[in-house]
Amino acid sequence: MRSPSSTVWTIIFVTVAGFLLEIGAGDPAVSGFALWPVGAGFMPWQLLTYAFLHGGIAHLAFNMYGFWMFGRELEYLMGRRAFLLLYFASILSAALMQLFVTSVTGNVYPTIGASGGVFGLLLAYGMLFPNRILMLIFPPVALPAWLFVTLYAGIELILGATGTQAGVAHFAHLGGMVGGYIIIRRWRRRGR
Repeated sequence: MRSPSSTVWTIIFVTVAGFLLEIGAGDPAVSGFALWPVGAGFMPWQLLTYAFLHGGIAHLAFNMYGFWMFGRELEYLMGRRAFLLLYFASILSAALMQLFVTSVTGNVYPTIGASGGVFGLLLAYGMLFPNRILMLIFPPVALPAWLFVTLYAGIELILGATGTQAGVAHFAHLGGMVGGYIIIRRWRRRGR
Protein backbone atom coordinates (compact mmCIF):
# COMPACT_ATOMS: atom_id res chain seq x y z
CA MET A 1 0.00 0.00 0.00
CA ARG A 2 1.29 3.45 -0.92
CA SER A 3 1.70 5.99 1.84
CA PRO A 4 -0.54 9.08 1.66
CA SER A 5 2.41 11.26 0.64
CA SER A 6 4.29 8.92 -1.69
CA THR A 7 3.83 11.27 -4.65
CA VAL A 8 5.28 14.12 -2.60
CA TRP A 9 8.40 12.07 -1.86
CA THR A 10 8.70 10.99 -5.50
CA ILE A 11 8.62 14.59 -6.71
CA ILE A 12 11.14 15.63 -4.06
CA PHE A 13 13.43 12.81 -5.19
CA VAL A 14 13.08 13.74 -8.89
CA THR A 15 13.67 17.44 -8.13
CA VAL A 16 16.81 16.68 -6.09
CA ALA A 17 18.02 14.41 -8.92
CA GLY A 18 17.39 17.25 -11.39
CA PHE A 19 19.44 19.60 -9.21
CA LEU A 20 22.32 17.10 -9.03
CA LEU A 21 22.23 16.69 -12.81
CA GLU A 22 22.25 20.48 -13.12
CA ILE A 23 25.37 20.67 -10.94
CA GLY A 24 27.03 17.97 -13.02
CA ALA A 25 26.07 19.42 -16.40
CA GLY A 26 26.53 23.10 -15.49
CA ASP A 27 25.65 25.75 -18.06
CA PRO A 28 24.24 23.37 -20.71
CA ALA A 29 21.51 22.30 -18.26
CA VAL A 30 20.55 25.88 -17.52
CA SER A 31 20.62 26.96 -21.15
CA GLY A 32 18.53 23.99 -22.29
CA PHE A 33 16.08 23.43 -19.46
CA ALA A 34 15.67 26.77 -17.66
CA LEU A 35 12.73 28.94 -18.71
CA TRP A 36 14.02 31.52 -21.19
CA PRO A 37 11.94 34.40 -22.56
CA VAL A 38 10.37 33.92 -25.98
CA GLY A 39 12.93 34.91 -28.61
CA ALA A 40 15.86 34.41 -26.24
CA GLY A 41 16.18 30.64 -26.21
CA PHE A 42 12.66 29.57 -25.24
CA MET A 43 11.69 25.97 -25.99
CA PRO A 44 8.28 24.45 -25.13
CA TRP A 45 9.62 21.83 -22.69
CA GLN A 46 11.02 24.62 -20.53
CA LEU A 47 7.45 25.33 -19.35
CA LEU A 48 7.96 22.36 -16.99
CA THR A 49 11.68 21.57 -16.85
CA TYR A 50 12.63 24.89 -15.23
CA ALA A 51 10.95 23.70 -12.02
CA PHE A 52 13.52 20.92 -11.58
CA LEU A 53 16.51 23.29 -11.62
CA HIS A 54 17.53 25.45 -8.67
CA GLY A 55 19.96 28.26 -7.94
CA GLY A 56 21.81 26.54 -5.11
CA ILE A 57 21.21 24.22 -2.21
CA ALA A 58 19.34 26.82 -0.12
CA HIS A 59 16.93 27.52 -3.00
CA LEU A 60 16.31 23.79 -3.43
CA ALA A 61 15.94 23.15 0.32
CA PHE A 62 13.48 26.00 0.85
CA ASN A 63 11.31 24.93 -2.08
CA MET A 64 11.31 21.26 -1.15
CA TYR A 65 10.52 22.05 2.48
CA GLY A 66 7.49 24.11 1.40
CA PHE A 67 6.49 21.40 -1.07
CA TRP A 68 6.69 18.74 1.65
CA MET A 69 4.99 20.88 4.29
CA PHE A 70 1.91 21.73 2.21
CA GLY A 71 1.95 18.86 -0.26
CA ARG A 72 1.48 15.99 2.20
CA GLU A 73 -1.95 17.07 3.41
CA LEU A 74 -3.05 18.19 -0.05
CA GLU A 75 -2.13 14.84 -1.59
CA TYR A 76 -3.89 12.99 1.24
CA LEU A 77 -7.05 15.06 0.78
CA MET A 78 -7.11 15.27 -3.01
CA GLY A 79 -5.53 12.01 -4.06
CA ARG A 80 -2.49 11.50 -6.24
CA ARG A 81 -4.00 12.43 -9.58
CA ALA A 82 -5.63 15.70 -8.50
CA PHE A 83 -2.54 16.63 -6.50
CA LEU A 84 -0.28 16.15 -9.52
CA LEU A 85 -2.67 18.20 -11.64
CA LEU A 86 -2.56 20.96 -9.01
CA TYR A 87 1.24 21.00 -8.84
CA PHE A 88 1.93 20.89 -12.57
CA ALA A 89 -0.83 23.39 -13.40
CA SER A 90 0.79 25.75 -10.88
CA ILE A 91 4.21 25.25 -12.48
CA LEU A 92 2.73 25.87 -15.93
CA SER A 93 0.76 28.98 -14.91
CA ALA A 94 3.86 30.34 -13.14
CA ALA A 95 5.87 29.85 -16.34
CA LEU A 96 3.23 31.54 -18.48
CA MET A 97 3.06 34.51 -16.10
CA GLN A 98 6.85 34.79 -16.12
CA LEU A 99 6.92 34.70 -19.93
CA PHE A 100 4.29 37.44 -20.02
CA VAL A 101 6.21 39.62 -17.55
CA THR A 102 9.53 39.19 -19.37
CA SER A 103 7.86 40.06 -22.68
CA VAL A 104 6.46 43.27 -21.17
CA THR A 105 9.64 44.31 -19.31
CA GLY A 106 12.13 43.11 -21.94
CA ASN A 107 14.26 41.40 -19.29
CA VAL A 108 16.28 38.53 -20.71
CA TYR A 109 17.24 36.08 -17.99
CA PRO A 110 16.39 32.45 -17.29
CA THR A 111 13.95 31.40 -14.60
CA ILE A 112 14.56 28.30 -12.50
CA GLY A 113 13.02 26.69 -9.43
CA ALA A 114 9.87 25.00 -8.18
CA SER A 115 8.65 28.12 -6.36
CA GLY A 116 5.70 28.71 -8.69
CA GLY A 117 4.46 25.19 -8.05
CA VAL A 118 4.98 25.57 -4.31
CA PHE A 119 3.04 28.85 -4.32
CA GLY A 120 0.18 27.05 -6.07
CA LEU A 121 0.21 24.46 -3.28
CA LEU A 122 0.33 27.23 -0.69
CA LEU A 123 -2.75 28.89 -2.15
CA ALA A 124 -4.58 25.56 -2.35
CA TYR A 125 -3.68 24.87 1.28
CA GLY A 126 -5.08 28.25 2.32
CA MET A 127 -8.30 27.55 0.40
CA LEU A 128 -8.79 24.01 1.68
CA PHE A 129 -7.54 24.51 5.25
CA PRO A 130 -8.29 28.21 5.85
CA ASN A 131 -8.38 28.05 9.64
CA ARG A 132 -5.33 25.81 10.09
CA ILE A 133 -2.77 27.70 12.18
CA LEU A 134 0.67 28.19 10.66
CA MET A 135 3.53 29.22 12.93
CA LEU A 136 6.05 31.52 11.32
CA ILE A 137 9.69 31.15 12.25
CA PHE A 138 10.57 34.81 11.80
CA PRO A 139 8.83 36.60 13.33
CA PRO A 140 7.39 33.91 15.61
CA VAL A 141 3.72 34.62 14.94
CA ALA A 142 0.81 32.19 14.57
CA LEU A 143 -1.55 32.96 11.69
CA PRO A 144 -4.52 31.17 10.13
CA ALA A 145 -3.61 29.75 6.73
CA TRP A 146 -5.94 32.07 4.80
CA LEU A 147 -4.30 35.15 6.34
CA PHE A 148 -0.78 33.82 5.82
CA VAL A 149 -1.51 33.14 2.13
CA THR A 150 -3.15 36.55 1.66
CA LEU A 151 -0.24 38.40 3.29
CA TYR A 152 2.34 36.40 1.36
CA ALA A 153 0.56 37.11 -1.96
CA GLY A 154 0.44 40.81 -1.08
CA ILE A 155 4.15 40.86 -0.28
CA GLU A 156 4.94 39.09 -3.57
CA LEU A 157 2.84 41.61 -5.50
CA ILE A 158 4.56 44.57 -3.83
CA LEU A 159 8.04 43.11 -4.32
CA GLY A 160 7.29 42.33 -7.96
CA ALA A 161 5.77 45.72 -8.73
CA THR A 162 8.62 47.63 -7.08
CA GLY A 163 11.38 45.46 -8.55
CA THR A 164 12.67 44.66 -5.07
CA GLN A 165 14.81 41.52 -4.70
CA ALA A 166 16.22 41.42 -8.20
CA GLY A 167 16.62 37.90 -9.51
CA VAL A 168 13.47 36.60 -7.79
CA ALA A 169 10.53 35.83 -10.08
CA HIS A 170 7.79 37.32 -7.90
CA PHE A 171 5.22 37.33 -10.70
CA ALA A 172 5.94 33.65 -11.37
CA HIS A 173 5.06 33.00 -7.73
CA LEU A 174 1.78 34.84 -8.22
CA GLY A 175 1.22 32.96 -11.47
CA GLY A 176 1.61 29.69 -9.57
CA MET A 177 -1.07 30.88 -7.16
CA VAL A 178 -3.39 31.57 -10.11
CA GLY A 179 -2.89 28.01 -11.33
CA GLY A 180 -3.57 26.65 -7.86
CA TYR A 181 -6.73 28.72 -7.59
CA ILE A 182 -8.08 27.51 -10.93
CA ILE A 183 -7.51 23.85 -10.08
CA ILE A 184 -9.05 24.08 -6.61
CA ARG A 185 -12.11 25.90 -7.99
CA ARG A 186 -12.48 23.20 -10.65
CA TRP A 187 -12.00 20.43 -8.05
CA ARG A 188 -14.65 21.97 -5.79
CA ARG A 189 -17.14 22.38 -8.65
CA ARG A 190 -16.95 18.67 -9.24
CA GLY A 191 -18.25 18.18 -5.71
CA ARG A 192 -15.05 17.09 -4.02
